[in-house]
Amino acid sequence: MKYRSPMWAFVLILTPAFAQEHEHMDMPDMKMPGMQMNEAGMYLMNMASGTSVNPQSWPMPMLMPKLGSWNLMLMGQAYLVDTQQSGPRGGDKFYSANWFMTAAERKAGRGSFLFQAMLSLDPATVTNRSYPLLFQTGETAYGKHLVDAQHPHDFLMSIGMHYARPLSENLMLQLYYAPIGDPALGPVAFPHRASAFELPQATLGHHWQDSTHIASNVATVALKYKWLRLETSGFYGTEPNENRWNIDWGPMNSYSARLSISPAKNWMAQFSAGRIAKPEGPEDGDVVRTTASVHYSRPASDGNAWSSSLIWGRNHNTLTQRNLNSYLAETLYPFGRKNFLTARAELVDKDELFANDHELEHQLRSTFRIASFTAGYTRDIGTFKHIETGVGANVTAYQVPTAIQPYYGEHPVGINVYMRFRLKPTE
Repeated sequence: MKYRSPMWAFVLILTPAFAQEHEHMDMPDMKMPGMQMNEAGMYLMNMASGTSVNPQSWPMPMLMPKLGSWNLMLMGQAYLVDTQQSGPRGGDKFYSANWFMTAAERKAGRGSFLFQAMLSLDPATVTNRSYPLLFQTGETAYGKHLVDAQHPHDFLMSIGMHYARPLSENLMLQLYYAPIGDPALGPVAFPHRASAFELPQATLGHHWQDSTHIASNVATVALKYKWLRLETSGFYGTEPNENRWNIDWGPMNSYSARLSISPAKNWMAQFSAGRIAKPEGPEDGDVVRTTASVHYSRPASDGNAWSSSLIWGRNHNTLTQRNLNSYLAETLYPFGRKNFLTARAELVDKDELFANDHELEHQLRSTFRIASFTAGYTRDIGTFKHIETGVGANVTAYQVPTAIQPYYGEHPVGINVYMRFRLKPTE
């Protein structure tokens, strides 16, 4: 692609060199506050969604109680959001986006099991099956394509089981099966990504990068050797339908593979590819998705962390032979103890902006490259018995191709004002 400058401008976010030595967890049993885990258990506790991981150094905000011989992990985040958008296609809405995750880990000899479940009340708190998000596409609501709107997550986002066991001093085997889960394809999904933790809205490139994070009938085998991990998955490729309360089961008709490297605790990079069978159920054609990403997280002494990501994703449609690309750069920078600055820049190729108007879609016959730039601020206002509360806002400005300015306006803008609630240990 020729137009790359916004992405490369954000390369400055990732200027620290790979200077840290990678520290291996080579002790037979590793201790965390109030619990004791072996090497396999510590490895599994770092999972974010499915088998995806943030940089190892990211201070994951979670409660870690014990229940007998089980080590538990509890995480959760909820936003109350008021969205206001300009232009002929802009929308306004008050809604809540949220998710809650629990995991239970137990030693089994040198290995460990981890059971994981994730829920969202989005089907109830995002009314009318979507919230406004200019230039967003993907999935359906009331039988029509969602355009300029983001779908809610399913009530049951994930339920699965992991098993990990060292095979030798530097080699770890991991097995994962999930009736609903996340195959080895793409970066950490945006709701769980460290660099996106203070942004309530989805990315425009969600369906180019990480939309498989809620798939069904997922099986993954992974091998981790020192700082390198190779995974392969089989799963059902069609995305969830607009009934967000059910389980969209299907045969294991799609596959993927992912290579991840973690040369230091602060860094993680991945390259992945997969063939997804009919991701948009009503439409013919498979999608070959390829992604690459680099993630950086540097902890601070106050328990926060500066986290950044660079992500590329491409969808190749096997029916139309069309390639659509997406580029994303985002960062979350804490300053002081209670202040967070966020920024996100995206370039995404969109070909479904007029999918519900066949005459206009036929007339325009084009893919449109959309650029968006988001800046925001969140301020923590208190922690109440493990619930950290913050208030914030972000503004997104869009760069629109001339051909579609009559339908969107020359300079559309979106504003989100929100209150955030997060489970977090007291200090």
